[in-house]
Amino acid sequence: MGDRKRILFLTPQLPYPPEQGTAIRNYHLIQQVATRHAVDLLSFVSSEPAPEYVSALSAHCGRVELVPAPERSGRQRLGTLLTSREPDMAQRLASQAYAEALARMLSSGAYDIVQVEGIEMARFGLQIAGMHRPAIVFDDHNAEYLLQQRAFRTDLRRPRRWPQAAYSAVQWLRLRRYERVACLASAGVVAVSALDALAIGRLDPRIEPLVVPNGVDIAGYRTDLPDSLPLRHPNLVFTGKMDYRPNVDAMRWFCAEVWPKVRAEVPGVHLYIVGKQPHREVQRLAEDEQINVTGYVPDILPYFGGADVYIVPLRVGGGTRLKVLEAMATGLAMVSTSLGAEGIELVHGEHAMLADTAGAFAAATIRLLAEPALRRSLGAQARALAEARYSWRQIIPELFPLYARL
Repeated sequence: MGDRKRILFLTPQLPYPPEQGTAIRNYHLIQQVATRHAVDLLSFVSSEPAPEYVSALSAHCGRVELVPAPERSGRQRLGTLLTSREPDMAQRLASQAYAEALARMLSSGAYDIVQVEGIEMARFGLQIAGMHRPAIVFDDHNAEYLLQQRAFRTDLRRPRRWPQAAYSAVQWLRLRRYERVACLASAGVVAVSALDALAIGRLDPRIEPLVVPNGVDIAGYRTDLPDSLPLRHPNLVFTGKMDYRPNVDAMRWFCAEVWPKVRAEVPGVHLYIVGKQPHREVQRLAEDEQINVTGYVPDILPYFGGADVYIVPLRVGGGTRLKVLEAMATGLAMVSTSLGAEGIELVHGEHAMLADTAGAFAAATIRLLAEPALRRSLGAQARALAEARYSWRQIIPELFPLYARL
């Protein structure tokens, strides 16, 4: 194949198993890109991976190299805040071992493209910036400066969170500068939504991101999932990594402002918060006997199968939420904030219910709990949209014209 390129992916964590945001996107990128190009992988790992994980990646990659992820103490993070002009995310994966592994792979392989996955990996793209070959493609998983700007504005409304607001203000300004540099050093920049592309483009008029949305494995999700868990009904389900700041904020707001209104109208309702590493603020929510905080679960699909209504009460963050696409693919009725559904072509009342105030979110949730026919209708339309627009098989080939130009 004349346009076949050699592409080296740089990932912040092992992209297998594809169980959460970054790993899901990276795995499916590698899987689909490898159908047209020769792919190698250099990845950080937090622990020794199971052999079958490496084998699964080797099915798509000619070479898989792994480097232990560095650990940073709170004191080191504070030192970065006080003594460096770089954002915390630029230092999060600083690793001489990884830099040396990258240099070795570049010297032994004639790569056409190095694809840098996320802002935490941008330092390694900058490491090789200016070389004639390979070209750098920077996949900016979020408009990161915008995420911190939103976090600052959210925390500023609550005096108790002013220290967090001050931190976000510093990170916002540093990320704006660093993200601009990372984008300008790259031959191609990828964004996950049109809104993120606009935000990234505002950093500098020379930056013109290509939109390659997040997707979902349509074949891996079904609308007829069995209700196989002993979940109590009626119920609401939220999923995500539960030490991730936007998810913690979502559950804190929902349980304080929305949940009492829902319980007043539907006294027997239960809430399931599903995801690993629940923050202590999330763990405390389980003091309510009608709220279950599961922690890590080996398979998320049974919770989709047992859900009555899926909720996405996100108020901060950026990018396109894979959790929303997964819920759509399983045909779940959903209530989301506008920000939670950002970057996805959901129409209120057709594919999901969208609500941004506590009262509206509660009213939409109560209505869906009371109307099974509406739940079925929204779920069917959401599934159809996922099939038509958000299958990885359809999305990732949008990268190929960019590769052909490099």
